[in-house]
Amino acid sequence: MAKLYFHYATMDAGKTTMLLQAAYNYRERGLNTMLFVAGHYRKGERGYISSRIGLESEADMFRDGDDLFERVAEHHNRQTVHAVFVDEAQFLQEEQVWQLGRVADRLGIPVLCYGLRTDFQGNLFSGSMALLAIADELREVRTICRCGRKATMVVRLGPDGKVAKQGAQVAIGKDAYVSLCRKHWEEEMGRAASDDFVGFTAR
Repeated sequence: MAKLYFHYATMDAGKTTMLLQAAYNYRERGLNTMLFVAGHYRKGERGYISSRIGLESEADMFRDGDDLFERVAEHHNRQTVHAVFVDEAQFLQEEQVWQLGRVADRLGIPVLCYGLRTDFQGNLFSGSMALLAIADELREVRTICRCGRKATMVVRLGPDGKVAKQGAQVAIGKDAYVSLCRKHWEEEMGRAASDDFVGFTAR
């Protein structure tokens, strides 16, 4: 039975590299795939999925209002699709997540989504919220904080290098992101004092 998968992590955990490797494995065995990437902040009709280590693949773009079930079904009618891969899945709308669920349930095609769980303020993205609710399998892709603990949160650094505590959920430009554990995220966001200012050491 085909399933809907959600691989989630913070920034720079290697999600995109995993996606591209898995898609390559399908193609290497003569199986056809469809790749999607968020097109909300891209121009044109074709997109690319690119990893930090230099891997890249052309992909279809999805935007708000697109019916992903219809797009996959139409392609599947022309040429058998053996797997669907979605990068930047946090940008999916709730209904689009349900559409991808129907791709698995009604077309029998596995759908593998990769994306962030939360934004820089610690809030769930809409696509991630829906995937956490209905995906058949959840898989965490782990990376580490500067302290060596598992990173579960992310902070946004503005062009001045300072941590942004407010702003739009998505910002395109010169902003950078750093993955942190919950403890250090709270400290950077000003929600808790660091250990230097408390009377005991957390263990």
